[in-house]
Amino acid sequence: LQINCVTFPHPDVMPEQQLLKPSEWSYCDYFWADKKDSQGNNTVSGFEVLLQKQLKGKQMQKEMAEFVRERIKIEEEYAKNLSKLSQNSLAAQEEGTLGEAWAQLKKSLADEAEVHLKFSSKLQSEVEKPLLNFRENFKKDMKKCDHHIADLRKHLASRYAAVEKARKALTERQKDLEMKTQQLEVKLSNKTEEEMKKARRKSTQAGDDLMRCVDLYNQAQSKWFEEMVTTTLELERLEVERVEMIRQHLCQYTQLRHETDMFNQSTVELVDQLLRKVDPAKDRELWVKEHKTGDIRPVDMEI
Repeated sequence: LQINCVTFPHPDVMPEQQLLKPSEWSYCDYFWADKKDSQGNNTVSGFEVLLQKQLKGKQMQKEMAEFVRERIKIEEEYAKNLSKLSQNSLAAQEEGTLGEAWAQLKKSLADEAEVHLKFSSKLQSEVEKPLLNFRENFKKDMKKCDHHIADLRKHLASRYAAVEKARKALTERQKDLEMKTQQLEVKLSNKTEEEMKKARRKSTQAGDDLMRCVDLYNQAQSKWFEEMVTTTLELERLEVERVEMIRQHLCQYTQLRHETDMFNQSTVELVDQLLRKVDPAKDRELWVKEHKTGDIRPVDMEI
């Protein structure tokens, strides 16, 4: 059974082949034949299906890095606005324990701005940058795999074409030999016997050429098979590595997010403590002491 210049055992005469990794849904076992494209018009090789999967994964990785980049911009802008708001002078003249709590609340904005600025910086160094670096290395590995298998398939196709050409030549030589044999039997010409010998030599040579072409084809297919196994396992390794790498860095993202929430909470703890200590009576006492104009009450006028 030939599919796109590749030979496979026919299911009617050959039992099902043993899987290379029977306990896993491994790439190396399920992408040997070709597949119809989404429109159903053309076929793509099994390796091309794998390659498209890997390229899609690379694109997803790029988009994840872009997502993190946007989050970094938002955090930077948010930190900038918080810092600006913390310097606002509104209600700066509030006095007493409430004034102290208000001043601490504004200071907490500056502290929170610093927290978000650090969060954005860590996102860049610990999440975005590793995603981009891994993507570049992944791109190089994919390019090597793509070119190598493509070259082997072209070589295999040329060997297959040579086999078909040699097979056709042998058929023509056999027909010519059969015709010369029939002519000799009826003795149509004195030259028939010599021509038949010449036709037999050509037929034998054509048979030898076909055997040589088949042997070269089998060598090319064997090489392609070995490289397909090696390369599909490598693509599988790269995919596992890609998923695990992204998982780890997304976990780092959530960890940084939890830390940011924790630090943000700590910035308002002192504000909470001061608000619980706000005492209207004490504030009034302190204000009166500072601003009193006299503590003698008026008396009734005597006559």
